[in-house]
Amino acid sequence: MLKIVFAGTPEFAKTALQAIIAAGHQVVLVMTQPDRPAGRGMHLQASPVKELALAEGISILQPTSLRVSGKYAQEAKAALEILKNTDFDVMVVAAYGLILPQEIFDIAEVPGRAGCLNIHASILPRWRGAAPIHRAIEAGDQATGISIMQMDLGLDTGAVIAKTTVPISAEDTTGTLHDRLADLGGAMITKTLDDFERHQVLLSKPQEDGGVTYANKIMKDESRINWAEGAKKIDLKIRAFNPFPGASFQSGVDLIKVWQSKYVGEKTDAPSGTLLAIEKFGLIVAAENETILLIELQKSGGKKVPAFQLAQSMSWLVGQQFI
Repeated sequence: MLKIVFAGTPEFAKTALQAIIAAGHQVVLVMTQPDRPAGRGMHLQASPVKELALAEGISILQPTSLRVSGKYAQEAKAALEILKNTDFDVMVVAAYGLILPQEIFDIAEVPGRAGCLNIHASILPRWRGAAPIHRAIEAGDQATGISIMQMDLGLDTGAVIAKTTVPISAEDTTGTLHDRLADLGGAMITKTLDDFERHQVLLSKPQEDGGVTYANKIMKDESRINWAEGAKKIDLKIRAFNPFPGASFQSGVDLIKVWQSKYVGEKTDAPSGTLLAIEKFGLIVAAENETILLIELQKSGGKKVPAFQLAQSMSWLVGQQFI
């Protein structure tokens, strides 16, 4: 049984933490981001990782920053002192959201410890950075996966211990792919920890120099659909931005989010954004000389509904143009 320090914040990380606990390892400390305002009432909400740690009775550390020379220097120093005085064998990091300074590696890389291991949702060196699942779908990649990496000071530049590839289907959204990768990440990190416990060493391979891409953080202003980008690219964006932030377009004064679509690809001479047909199975819209099928929509302030149902309630007509 290894003693683990776990650093993570969202559901992706919670899945890994659950797997580590289920495998019988002792999680001695959880590091997660501070509680954030959420919901209509903007009440402080604990991260999924914190909620699990509380349920399991694990000690929790929530520094705002780990930079000893930054705005929260005293908070960072206090957190590092707690980590320094914690008895552990390895630190596991999964979607933590804070940059780890050299001081963390100095603590985690002393003889006998396995350092900082990261669960990253791509096949490195492709899609280093904050949003690898979104960007893989948006780019039309046919596959992605999980890499278990030995962390260093670079942005996802560390040597890779293990990686597994999974296909991306034409129906996958970031939500569905996230869940598959989270489960895979949990299985892979437990195997990696078991290997270290058994052999007291982890073999890794430096990342290739070629094929490096960066998965920049998703910004809300990216979510607006540009009908002139083409049907295929729009379909990829809709899938990539589901469940967050949701791809959207404008119909008059109303903002409409698109949650499900299908690339049709039939040729059309209609201007981009033109509503070509209203069918019970969806709405056919022109997008740069091709067509896309909109299947599930949501009016601002409303519920997700079939596109045909929203078209009826909005009194949309064939020939009108979305922007």
